[in-house]
Amino acid sequence: MINAQNLNLVFSEQVIFNDISFNIQDNQKIGLVGRNGSGKTTLLKVIAGQQELDSGKMNIPKDFKIAYMPQDVVLLSEKTVLHEAFNVFNNLGDFYFKFKSLEKKIQNSTATIDDIENYSNLQNKLNENLYEEKLVDIKKVLYGLGFGEQQIDKLVSQLSVGWKMRLVLAKLLLQKADFYLFDEPTNHLDIFARDWFLSFLKNSKFGFILVSHDRYFLDNLCKEIFELSMGNLNVYKGNYSSYRVKKERRMELLEKKQQEQQKEIKRKREIAERFRAKATKAKMAQSILKSLEKIDLIELEHQQKSIKIKLPRIVRSGKIVLCAKNLSISFGDKKIFKNISFEIERGEKVAIVAPNGVGKTTLLNIIMRKFKPTSGSFEFGYNVIPSYFEQDQNRSLNLKKDIFQEIEDSCTTSEARAKVRNYLGAFLFTGDDVYKKIRVLSGGEKNRVAMVKVLLKDANFLILDEPTNHLDLDSKEILLDVLKQYKGTILFVSHDRNFLNKLATNVIDLTPNGAFSYDGNYDSYLYQKAPNELKESTKTKKNDEVIVKHNNKNSYEQRKRIGKIESKMYKLEKELEKETEKLQNVEYGSNSYYKTCSKIKDLEEKIAQNLEEWEKLNG
Repeated sequence: MINAQNLNLVFSEQVIFNDISFNIQDNQKIGLVGRNGSGKTTLLKVIAGQQELDSGKMNIPKDFKIAYMPQDVVLLSEKTVLHEAFNVFNNLGDFYFKFKSLEKKIQNSTATIDDIENYSNLQNKLNENLYEEKLVDIKKVLYGLGFGEQQIDKLVSQLSVGWKMRLVLAKLLLQKADFYLFDEPTNHLDIFARDWFLSFLKNSKFGFILVSHDRYFLDNLCKEIFELSMGNLNVYKGNYSSYRVKKERRMELLEKKQQEQQKEIKRKREIAERFRAKATKAKMAQSILKSLEKIDLIELEHQQKSIKIKLPRIVRSGKIVLCAKNLSISFGDKKIFKNISFEIERGEKVAIVAPNGVGKTTLLNIIMRKFKPTSGSFEFGYNVIPSYFEQDQNRSLNLKKDIFQEIEDSCTTSEARAKVRNYLGAFLFTGDDVYKKIRVLSGGEKNRVAMVKVLLKDANFLILDEPTNHLDLDSKEILLDVLKQYKGTILFVSHDRNFLNKLATNVIDLTPNGAFSYDGNYDSYLYQKAPNELKESTKTKKNDEVIVKHNNKNSYEQRKRIGKIESKMYKLEKELEKETEKLQNVEYGSNSYYKTCSKIKDLEEKIAQNLEEWEKLNG
C-alpha cells in the first residue's frame, strides 16, 4: 500500500536518504531504528506528506488513510478532554455537548420552542452517527491512557504537556486509520498506560511504523525492523533483539569485505606507482588509477567502543537499608498518599510502580529529606550512604560547567577523581566531548552525566528517579549493565518495562492508601497481582502448552524432522564458514568475488529458513 521509489534528501551537506526504496503492506508492524540524526522522524514526515524530497516518489492510494503522531504537538483548545476527543468524529462532540446543554434547559423548564426543535434535530443526528457506541470507544481509549472520570471533564488548556500528548494519542487511535506513524508515542506514558497501549497495538489489525526507545515495545510488537544508517535503509526480518544479532553478523561480514577492498586498492596503487615511471606502461598506470576512482568504497557506520567500568568497592551497610512506617503527605487540602510502610534489605533492587500523580517522586524526595512528611517516619539502616539521581537534571547539574569539571568537582576522593575519564568513556563521552558545557547538552546527555556523578560518590544505596528518561536504546543498555553489576542497594522509578524486568528484584506498588511489596520483577508483580481466575486460566493454558509441546517433542516423526534440520544447519554453517574464508582470498570486484558473495547470501537465507522451522517444531 505504501511504495517508496528512490528517495533522496540532503540537509546541510548531510545525506539523509541515499536513493532508498521500500514497500509496506497495510498490516505490517515495523520498528524504525537508527542513531540520532539518521532521519527517522524525517522519514515519517515524508510518508505523512509533511516533508518534501530532493528527488524520488512516494506512492500511496488516495483512499488509504495514514495517521501520524509526531514527538511534540501543540494542542490548543478551550474544550474539555471528552469534547476534544469526541470531535475526532466530524465534530460530533460539538453536537453532543449542545444536545446535553439543551437537555438541561428542557429538564429545568427553561427551553423555548426553538430549543426543543433543535434538541430533536440533534438527537436524530447523534443517533444516525451511532454516538453512544462512539462514546464507549472514546472512554475506553481515554481510560486506557490513564485519564480518570474527573479528568475527562477537565479543560484541555489546564492539562500539562504530558497529558496533552496523551490526548493527542487518544484522538489518533480513535481515527481508526489504515496505517499509523508513531514517533516516540510512549514518552509521556506511565508504565500502566504503556501496558494498555502495548496491548491495544498488539491486538490491532492496522499496521504501523514505530520509532521508540522502549525495547519492550520493539520486541513485542514489531515483526520487521527498518534501520536508517548513513543514508541507507536496511531491512531485517524479526523483532529488535533478532535485528541486533543479525546486524552484528552483517557488520562483521562488511568489515571483512572492507579490509579486502582496502588491500586490493593498496595493491593496485602500488602497481600503478611502479608503472608510472615506465613510459611504455604509463597509460596502463593511468587506467588503473581511473578504475580505482570508480570503485564504490565500503563504508562502515562508526561503532562506539564499549568501555567496561569496574565499579568501586562500597562500604557494606546493615541488613536493613531503609525502613518506612506509616508515611503520609499532603499539600494543602490535597492528600497525595497515606499509610506507606515498607522495608528494603541490603542488595535488593527495588522498583516503585504507580500511575502518574500518585506520588513516586514525592516519596523519593521525602526519603532524601527534601520534603517533610505530614505524618509517619523513616530511617536509614546502619552504615547506609545514599546517592540521589533526580528526574530534572537542570536542578542537579551546574549548567555553567563543562562535563569533566562537573564530575571532577563532585568527587570526594582522589581514587574517584582518577576514574572520571573511564566512567565518562563508558557512558559515551570520549575525547573532547568531555569539555562540552552542560547547558548545551541534550536531555539524554545530561542524564548520562548525572548518572556518572551518582556512581562516583561511592554510595551503597542508589535512589534513582526515572534514570532512563531521554536515553536512546544503546544508552539504556549501558546503564542497565552498570546497575546490574552494582553491589549495593537500589530504589528506583522507571516506566521502561524492559529495564524494570531486567533490573528489579522487588516491586513496591504505591497507592494513595498504602504500599504493597512483591518479590520478583515487573512481570512477576503483574502475575501476583492478577485475579485468581486469570492466574488459573494462565496456569491451565501453560500446562496445556507443556503437554502439547511434550507430545510433539516425543513424536517420532517430529524428532526425526528436528534431527534432519539440525544436521542440515550444521552442514550449512560449515559451508558458510568456508565461503567466508574464501572471500578473503579472492580479488575484490572479480567474478569470483561476486559469485562468493552471492553464495554467502544464499547460505545465510537457507540457515534462517531452517532456523525458523526448527524453532516452530521446538515450540
